[in-house]
This record gives sequence, structure tokens and C-alpha cells, in this order.
Amino acid sequence: MADLVRVGRVGRPHGLDGSFFVEEPSERAEVFARGATVYLQGEPAKVVASRHGSGGRPVIRLDVAAERGAELAVARETLPTLGAEDEFYVFELVGLAVEEEGGRPLGRVREVLQYPANDVLELDSGASLPLVEACVRQVDLSGGRIVVAEGFADPD
Repeated sequence: MADLVRVGRVGRPHGLDGSFFVEEPSERAEVFARGATVYLQGEPAKVVASRHGSGGRPVIRLDVAAERGAELAVARETLPTLGAEDEFYVFELVGLAVEEEGGRPLGRVREVLQYPANDVLELDSGASLPLVEACVRQVDLSGGRIVVAEGFADPD
């Protein structure tokens, strides 16, 4: 199976033809375009209909039945290469070590939570750090670490 990246999940039905709202959709609208391949719970499925519903959320129909709450993903190799050195996909942060500018280790990124104001790094140590410039000083994907400003995490 391909290395998959989550792009949303099956939401509530829309109409009677099997269409549904995509919850927590990727910002990349093309992943939900008619004819695109997505993975439904790890199995490939074709998008046979696509439009925008209320609130701008995608409404799609697949060539297979989709159960509410099921995960939607795309193959990692289909993602476009990012141009700038300081650009990264949020999923690439999971597993990275997090340390303060002074070198104090804070833990590893367990999950990146999406909130309206900004994303939040949830660490395996229980700490939560905002994914904002004032906090995150450096993201070093090749080095496997994130450096954050002092004062955002409670001291041990």
C-alpha cells in the first residue's frame, strides 16, 4: 500500500445519491476533484462527483459506499513539492523532537491539532505549543527537530 496522507474524513450525508460533506478537508481542493483517486480507509476510490457545499466545505461522492467517520487520504507521492526551504506539510512534524532554544528537550510531536486561530503541536510529554512564529523558531525536517522559544512550555 502507498504511503498515505490524511486529507479529511467522511462527514454527514448530502442528498440521496451517496454524496457527503468532507470533514476536516485538506486545503488542496484538487484532491477532491472529479476523477481524483482518494483512499477510503486505505482502499483506493474514485471521486465521481464534487462540488462545494455550505461553508465552502467539499461535497463529494465516491464510486464506493463510504461510512461516516471513515478516513480519506491520498498517496504521499502525489503531493506537490514545496518550493521554499521554510515550507513543510503539517504531517511532516509528527515524530519530530522539540527543544527550547537553550537546548532543553520538551518531547516529541504526537499530533498537530487544527484550531481556528492556529495549529497546536501536541507533544508526547503532555505539553501543547502553538504553531506560530513567536513560539516556533526553527523547523529542521532533515535534522528531525523543532526549536521553540523559551517560556512557552512549563519547566519540568
